[in-house]
Amino acid sequence: MEKIVDLHHDLMFFIIVIVVFVSWMLIRLLHFYRVENTATPRVAFAHHTLLEKIWTYIPAGILVLIAAPSFSLLYSIDALVAPKISVKVIGHQ
Repeated sequence: MEKIVDLHHDLMFFIIVIVVFVSWMLIRLLHFYRVENTATPRVAFAHHTLLEKIWTYIPAGILVLIAAPSFSLLYSIDALVAPKISVKVIGHQ
């Protein structure tokens, strides 16, 4: 259980960092690229192959980095341990 809580806290730290970064970028883009602001030059992001590869590979890498410790934790939890005592409970209605 301690490993599950530690994994949760580690992942929440990285999720909060990602959410803050994406929110900051969204607010910044909405502020600088609004229609009334004509001083900012417009940049075409359409069909930019390198940019599309970057914003595809970075989230995929983040998901792989999240999956590796979670799968190892899942397999370690699934390991059977020889119990010292077992209780059999039978219920009747």
